[in-house]
Amino acid sequence: MPGKSIIVTGVSKGIGKSIVDRIFSLDKEAKVYGIARSEAPLKELQATYAGRFQYVVGDVTDNAKVTELVELAVKDSGKLDSLVANAGVLDPVQDVHNIDVNGWKKLYDINFFSIVSLVGIAVPHLEKTQGNVIFVSSDASDTYFSNWGAYGSSKAALNHFAMTVAKEAKGVKCLAVAPGIVDTSMQVNIRENAGKNMSKEHHEMFKSLKADNKLLTSEIPANVYSQLALKGIPEGINGSYISFDAPALKEYQF
Repeated sequence: MPGKSIIVTGVSKGIGKSIVDRIFSLDKEAKVYGIARSEAPLKELQATYAGRFQYVVGDVTDNAKVTELVELAVKDSGKLDSLVANAGVLDPVQDVHNIDVNGWKKLYDINFFSIVSLVGIAVPHLEKTQGNVIFVSSDASDTYFSNWGAYGSSKAALNHFAMTVAKEAKGVKCLAVAPGIVDTSMQVNIRENAGKNMSKEHHEMFKSLKADNKLLTSEIPANVYSQLALKGIPEGINGSYISFDAPALKEYQF
């Protein structure tokens, strides 16, 4: 039986790259199809996993590129089993007195509408395999962090979309999973740039997490995302929003 055919977005670094690495370590027959704006890290993954990783260079907001990605996976593997939507951005970080609506729209295009588009294109193929859709959400979707209105609300919208997909795509399971606070480039941005627009309390909190070595490595949540893509989403949590370390995901955490 051929291995799983899985699409992962935002694979050039951080959680996305770790998801690809973990999928291949767990399933020697799996194939992964990725997209990112920078080609160099994509070429590196392709060289590392010869014949098992293929990619499209482009922005996730470009429907033509997203369509190309889905078509690549289906043509190469003959099917699509799972989709992990990981790409996302934090900026703009701003309070309600200084809202840049165009900045919010750009963020929503990346964090939400690109995923809506990708799911719409992929659903017919996922229905054939009774596949899985996994969204990388955030604790910010239901927790207040100062001036994160754009980011947090986009992730909250994603949580609701997970429920929608689970209810409306025949046989397809969908889950939104928060990865915890992970030591990625987003955290560097918070400490060095975006955090200056947050409250002093919250900015200091994030800096302290790094200083006290309390940030998670990307491999920890990536293990959960990759196993969900390979094993499938449990029926009992289908359509919900959950944290990567929730008891319901215990069997996926190791």
